[in-house]
Amino acid sequence: MSPHILAFAGVAAVLTLIPGADTALVTRNTLTEGRRAALATTLGICSGLSVHATASALGLSAILRVSAIAYAIVRLVGAAYLAYLGVQTLCGAGEKKKGVNGTSQAEITSRQANREASWRCFRQGVFTNLLNPKVALFYLTILPQFVSPKGSVLLQSLLLASIHIAMGLVWLSVYAYFLNGFRGVMNRPIVKSTLERVTGGLLLGLGLRLAWERR
Repeated sequence: MSPHILAFAGVAAVLTLIPGADTALVTRNTLTEGRRAALATTLGICSGLSVHATASALGLSAILRVSAIAYAIVRLVGAAYLAYLGVQTLCGAGEKKKGVNGTSQAEITSRQANREASWRCFRQGVFTNLLNPKVALFYLTILPQFVSPKGSVLLQSLLLASIHIAMGLVWLSVYAYFLNGFRGVMNRPIVKSTLERVTGGLLLGLGLRLAWERR
């Protein structure tokens, strides 16, 4: 295997394991919706990463690097979205989960409720990454350093991005599975509400940090 690929895999592994907005979102949705929704969140996260990776490889994301205005707009919208998820989690901490249109879970079918939750969590994963300009800058600045000049830049960029995305998919899926194993304990009202408040606070804090950060 190319030394460039091995070196990138090491860097990507470290970045994948560092907790951030993705980990907080998967934690939130595991606590509130269960493992299936957490896996849907993970797929959404990886889908968002795929969009950034493809746009970067094709040169479409370069505008975020050269345009301060474009970067600021995406950054502030992404920060607002993270803050919204955080506030939503804080406000719903300890409340009994509702179904579609405010009806109780018992009033709708389990299949419909699971489908609704999974789709909602998938969208959250997509938007959390699409609206994070730092993800685009990662693919624009860090990833090219591991591309060999001897081969196709496009193919190598897509390969390296695929390695990063695959690592994220595996790690977050394993994390969600592991976390779901403790739902029996975490579903106790006091424990669950405490964890939801902590997770909501983390998402809100990450949103505020993104809003104040500069490139």
